[in-house]
Amino acid sequence: MDFELIFSIAGILAMLGWVGLVFSPFMPVLSDRLSGYGIPLVLALGYCGLLLLNPVEKGGFGSLEDVGLLFTNPASLLAGWAHFLAFDLVVGAWICRTGRKEGIKFWMILPCLPVTFLFGPAGFLLFTLIRFAHRNLFKAAAS
Repeated sequence: MDFELIFSIAGILAMLGWVGLVFSPFMPVLSDRLSGYGIPLVLALGYCGLLLLNPVEKGGFGSLEDVGLLFTNPASLLAGWAHFLAFDLVVGAWICRTGRKEGIKFWMILPCLPVTFLFGPAGFLLFTLIRFAHRNLFKAAAS
């Protein structure tokens, strides 16, 4: 199994998903289907395949040291990367969908996307703050 090839393919798929999110104001249905479901499902299949075909021999989840041992195996490391790519993309798609539903201008959501891609939870936090501000400050000013 060529892990470098799988790594490259996973990265390209994830980037296509993020590009889809950037263009989501122009193609919301396609973006939701592609970036919110299709690509994350392909990455999830790859993740499951890696774990099933490459059983973990050492490590676990009982301590930080055990988790570190999990990632000494290249297949487990690649599975962890696929996990990261899939879940961050799902969160990015959720951010776009939720922002659209709540009438948040896309220019306010756009900075959340690279932050979510690079720093996952920080992007979720940024969007949560923007969402809170939009609900409480911008809507109150419009009243």
